Parts: sequence; C-alpha cells; structure tokens
Amino acid sequence: MKAMIFAAGRGTRMRPLTDTCPKPLLKVRGRPLIVWQILSLVRAGITEIVINHAHLGQMIEDTLGDGSQFGAQLHYSPEASALETAGGIAQARHLLGEQPFVAVSGDIWCPHFDYEQVKTVLEDNDPWGNPLAPERRDVAWLYLVKNPPFHPGGDFALNNFSIANEGQPRLTFANIGVYRPQMFDAISAGEHAKLGPLLREYAARGQVGGDVYRGPWHNVGTVEQLEELNQPPGAQRP
Repeated sequence: MKAMIFAAGRGTRMRPLTDTCPKPLLKVRGRPLIVWQILSLVRAGITEIVINHAHLGQMIEDTLGDGSQFGAQLHYSPEASALETAGGIAQARHLLGEQPFVAVSGDIWCPHFDYEQVKTVLEDNDPWGNPLAPERRDVAWLYLVKNPPFHPGGDFALNNFSIANEGQPRLTFANIGVYRPQMFDAISAGEHAKLGPLLREYAARGQVGGDVYRGPWHNVGTVEQLEELNQPPGAQRP
C-alpha cells in the first residue's frame, strides 16, 4: 500500500510562522509534524509515500530528501498553487497507482495512530461488503474523532461502520482516509477540487465506510495550539 501526505496548504492561521516555514515542517516536541506521520507510516510497513506541496514546497523537499533517513521512499507532487485535497490526489495519480491508498493531512498530530489497520479496510473480500451488490462496495474508508472545540458540529454520522451525511451522533473527520483511486477519475490533473463534496456524494450512495479513532489527535491550526503541544508534560500554561 502507498500513502499520500497533504502538505500544500498555506497555513494562513499560523502566520507569521508559516511565512518562512511550511506548516507541515513546524515542530511538535522537537520533530516536524509531517515527520511524525512519515514515521508512523513506516512503522506499519507503508514506506512508499507521495507528498504534495505548493507554498515553500522546495523547503519540504530539501528537509525530507528522498526519505531514506526515515526508512521511506518519498515522491513529490509539486503544485504551482494548492489544488485542494481531491485536486492534489488527481495531480498525483500517476504516483499513487491503481490500488487503494491511505491519505493523511501533514498538519495533524496523532502519534499513536496505528496505520497497520488501514491496509485491509478496502480489500475486495472485505467482510463488511455486500456480495449481492458489489457495485455498492466502499470506495473510501474514513477515520472519525470526537468533535474538537473548534468544530463542535462534526462532519459525519457513523452507523455500523457506514458513514452517513445525516444522523446522530456526529463526529469529525480526522483527515485520515483510505481511497480507491478510481473515485477521482472525473478530476483532471491540475484541477482545483475539494475532497469533502466527493465524500458526501459517495456517502449518500452508501459507499463510504469508517471507524472511530479514540487516541490523541490534534489538528494544529493556530500558534496557540502549537505552543500548547510543545509545553513540557505537566506544565501549566500562563
């Protein structure tokens, strides 16, 4: 299985830090956010990783290199301007191949997520699939988390490992998902396209599965969040 890490965002809310450093290279506990993800993937044996980039992208390549220092093989998909998540995947299709792949945002911190679990969720012999209706098989599998304070309304509902656009309780997409590349066939390379509308379209058809991740998870969106994560254990913020 291959992986893709999204690293093309501008990180506007993290300015002025992101004026001179791409957001995925900002450090949590001495290690760049994106490196936490690379090492977690490598621990699960997922070593071929595609990274898209736009803002200060050359700095990402210069810092991470070919990935050998992490036991990985890194491939880069540069974008003149950020193409959004689905557009970034479409741009990188030639690097991702034709098998299901896992994709994760480069600016989340979830050091205990076990990527071993993503390898089989979209297998053709998936026990959760319906052999009488193979056309209904899942095209994506999403991991959801408890709603953080900045997103109290959540994104999706989950019922028996099936993602739904409506329903209760609602949970937040953790920005970790497994996708069949064919779901991006209608998006051309270089086209700007968001992932959310595409996921909702397939969820309405009953073709998106999912599960809940209950470990530590932080979408690092502000300088204050970054500072809090970098506080020594047990330290109190002033």
